[in-house]
Amino acid sequence: MSMFDLKRRRLVQAVGAGFLLPGLAPSVIASVKDRPQLTDGVQSGDLLGDKAMVWSRCDRPARMVVEWDTRSMFTNPRRLVSPLADASTDFTARVELNGLPVDQAIFYRVQFEDAQTGVSSEPWFGHLRSEPSQRRDIRFVWSGDTVGQGFGINPDIGGMRIYEAMRLRLPDFFIHSGDTIYADGPVPATVTTENGRVWRNITTEAKSKVAETLDEYRGNYRYNLMDENVRRFNAEVPQIWQWDDHEVTNNWSPSKQLDERYQNRDIRHLVGNARQAWLEYAPMRLQRADNGGRIYRKLSYGPMLDIFVLDMRSYRSGNDDNLAPTPEARTAFLGQAQLDWLKSGLKGSQAQWKVIAADMPI
Repeated sequence: MSMFDLKRRRLVQAVGAGFLLPGLAPSVIASVKDRPQLTDGVQSGDLLGDKAMVWSRCDRPARMVVEWDTRSMFTNPRRLVSPLADASTDFTARVELNGLPVDQAIFYRVQFEDAQTGVSSEPWFGHLRSEPSQRRDIRFVWSGDTVGQGFGINPDIGGMRIYEAMRLRLPDFFIHSGDTIYADGPVPATVTTENGRVWRNITTEAKSKVAETLDEYRGNYRYNLMDENVRRFNAEVPQIWQWDDHEVTNNWSPSKQLDERYQNRDIRHLVGNARQAWLEYAPMRLQRADNGGRIYRKLSYGPMLDIFVLDMRSYRSGNDDNLAPTPEARTAFLGQAQLDWLKSGLKGSQAQWKVIAADMPI
């Protein structure tokens, strides 16, 4: 079994700018300014059987090339190429690794090839551990609510250090249980806290107001990916994302009445933009159902654990006073199709442990 070595994997992540590793063939020689740039690091996610997703983003139309191996020197890499990443997906791309050997360290490197010139970017490295085939201890971390209430990336304290703390636990995977962004939470330059203390933020145009346009929603994800702790964590820990309310706006439902901060008061318009941005930036396997926009899914992690990822926003009725005496249309929460799917999945699951990833108790 290939085992992780923390010092070695830090070294591997640092290699790239000035080195050529075995198996990494040089492409067209070009100056740095002419080469595609990986703008937001790499992510992996949604491990399932012998498969895993790898995500990244470029600064121009390009194809993502992913090579993976069970050895960090890439002596026998397997190569995969994504469809063209262009403006329609905000230059994000994903590929599915397949045929992964069980319970192994999987090292991968990502490059982008310019769609016009064929020039390649410098590589960005990541790794994960494939699923176990037998019983063993499984360690995962879970959290939610990234960059909320006006508190963003504070350079004075080293940014979002919680991601570094989680990374150092060496988890098998991370469940991000919603509020992956706070689209309704602008990030000002400073926030005054208790006793007059000042919290200082890195700021961007996209985080200067509530998100309404597709590019503003995309900019919320790009903001989080500016943090070095987040990028380092993403490159080393596979993730399972779900969404909650702040990916759109606080406590949204079909009956949501938007406040004066919003120029477009149509909640359906916001949800459409928010869902597209979320699907572009989540390191998940896209589902065919719901016109390609389904978020709920089941992920079996080896023989002992099944993870049911719920969507407790998309199918609910309008928010009301919650005083209905019996279940009826206005109390719908998961939607009948998702509820039937969950009941069937739980009944048929043979795993010893079942985790329901939800943004609030059912």
